[in-house]
Amino acid sequence: MRVLLIEDDTILGAAVRDHIVGDNHSVDWVGRLDRAAEHLDSAAYDLVLLDLMLPDGRGIAFLRDLRRKGCVTPVIILTALDQISDRIEGLNAGADDYMTKPFDLAELSARLNAVARRYSGNPNPLVEIGCLQIDLAARTVMKDGRLIDLTAREWALFEAFVQRPGQVMSKAQLEDRLYAFGAEVESNTIEVHVSRPADRRSRDPSPRLTGSCGWRGRLGPELPRRIQHHRRVDAGP
Repeated sequence: MRVLLIEDDTILGAAVRDHIVGDNHSVDWVGRLDRAAEHLDSAAYDLVLLDLMLPDGRGIAFLRDLRRKGCVTPVIILTALDQISDRIEGLNAGADDYMTKPFDLAELSARLNAVARRYSGNPNPLVEIGCLQIDLAARTVMKDGRLIDLTAREWALFEAFVQRPGQVMSKAQLEDRLYAFGAEVESNTIEVHVSRPADRRSRDPSPRLTGSCGWRGRLGPELPRRIQHHRRVDAGP
């Protein structure tokens, strides 16, 4: 998941960023609303964490403007404003959740994942696809009760396809799931991390990812035995 953190407190911002990165998400952190707008214009985010009191304006006005422009990216407000009227205003402005400072970082992770699941169309963290049992909250994949070992980046890619069944995702979209701005992107990262699980699970049914123009996870009741890479991606299921 790629997260935009908008927070001007350097100590809190660093703590939140490090915690989310520790949860294997990609984070871009800015301390001003003008820079946040630039980031949202240039990258696709799965979620925004928004402080309300920032050096160049109020987060509420920024959020209202986002929603007015049709931005549907989920937003969680993180603020010291703890009055009921503040919470009502934030939620009515288009926030998906509202947390008051100080907050527990583990609770932030739980709320972040819950909001992301709701936006994926399935609020249930437990997903069964064929012989696979997937726990999106615990970030685990089981096949017939046996754990399938995935690295952090392999999980990030796997989760992207689970949340978007049948959709074609470009290589750039998948790289956005793995890297923040300024990070060095290796040219074959996606191919490497897609192929490794296939090699380890070559004897087991597993989701198939197809692509070169794009990648698609085919997560149906009959799961193919290997990951394949084609010259083109067809538009069917």
